[in-house]
Amino acid sequence: MNDIIVAISTALSKGAISIVRLSGNGCIELVNSCFKGKDLTKVNSHTINYGHIIFEDKIIDEVLVSIMKSPKTYTTEDIVEINCHGGIATTNKILEIMILKGARLAEAGEFTKRAYLNGRIDLIKAEAVMDIINSKTEKSREISINQLEGRLSNIIRNFREDLLKLLANIEVNIDYPEYEDAEVITIENIRQQVEIMRNSLNNIVKESLSRKIIKEGINVAIIGKPNVGKSSILNKLLGENKAIVTDIAGTTRDIVEGSITLNGIAINFIDTAGIRDTVDVVEKFGVEKSIEQMNRADLVVFVLNNNELLSIEEKKIIDKLKDKKYIVVINKKDLKNNLDLSEVELKNVIYTDTVSIDGIESLKNKIIEMFNLEEIEENNCDIFTNVRQITLAKDALNILNDVEKGIELNMPVDMIEIDIKQIWTKLGDILGENYSEELIDQLFSQFCLGK
Repeated sequence: MNDIIVAISTALSKGAISIVRLSGNGCIELVNSCFKGKDLTKVNSHTINYGHIIFEDKIIDEVLVSIMKSPKTYTTEDIVEINCHGGIATTNKILEIMILKGARLAEAGEFTKRAYLNGRIDLIKAEAVMDIINSKTEKSREISINQLEGRLSNIIRNFREDLLKLLANIEVNIDYPEYEDAEVITIENIRQQVEIMRNSLNNIVKESLSRKIIKEGINVAIIGKPNVGKSSILNKLLGENKAIVTDIAGTTRDIVEGSITLNGIAINFIDTAGIRDTVDVVEKFGVEKSIEQMNRADLVVFVLNNNELLSIEEKKIIDKLKDKKYIVVINKKDLKNNLDLSEVELKNVIYTDTVSIDGIESLKNKIIEMFNLEEIEENNCDIFTNVRQITLAKDALNILNDVEKGIELNMPVDMIEIDIKQIWTKLGDILGENYSEELIDQLFSQFCLGK
């Protein structure tokens, strides 16, 4: 990390302002070599300085340059941010000049990676940075901000400190066995500490799993045979003509997606190709994707035509829905009723028509009811927000359970100590204190450029 990295930190498109960011020892001198204005090497830290970027005696752009000196910066290194006029040509030209002057194009997430490797943030906070960028709703943003502030990190860190004290107590008992009552005290301390930690960690994991939808939203697949009105329903839900609607069966051959927010939760709708037997190769591929989406969705909205008899394909779908969360939408209720449901057992049935938005609010309310969205509170934001964190926490919980079993079986204290050390390590993995370089590279590669 001895080199200077540079990247465009704003969206590369037409806009009022773009930011080209540099980090690393010598980045101030590098920018100063092509800056006409104050001597950037002599200005105070955390100041904004007016001037021009000059290259080969030509003015490239009028800019404001922010100087932030180590260690009180995002990466703990010297950082320079060049605020230039927005636009692809100007921004890319300044980036090109910085590279020609000796900077290296940053990898995805490398600024945040340096902040992590330099000890400014732990891995939970680093992941929270990306979560903030990707937040689609206010509730998911609040959880991400909470993690960035370090509340969850502090909880995990306190767990580790308690375990270290416990391990120290155990070592005393092992090294000084002449104290006859020392082991009894140690076992009792272990029992109490493990029970408190297990209950606390278990509550966080349970809360994390139940509130996963706050971050990721609810994926809803709209399925049914061709021409039952799936695309019309999607358009009504979104309030826009997202999907093409015609009277021709099989118009939708690929998935069409759109999202709305209900009670602060993102609801991601997927309009799928009509499910039916077909010899058309393209349509057949679309049908296969529809079945795949149905199997992966958190909720299935199954659309039936009130004007038609129940088909064999629809009966097969009803059979597949038994083990899933689903809502049945009987569309075209304004037409003659030819639909006979006496042979099947259905629940969560909503009626809509072909021309108005009647029934759409009932559909939204049913989703809120099925996922208890009215009861979701964002007050407790101390939760794990991704699979990596939850998996490691579950591993720690399993070992905590092993410790409790070991105490019940009167296992030697030095054997119990091994498990406690493993718990301490797993919790450290959550914070990112025991990670391999390959895994860190993989995690930060998911970040956007310039962050």
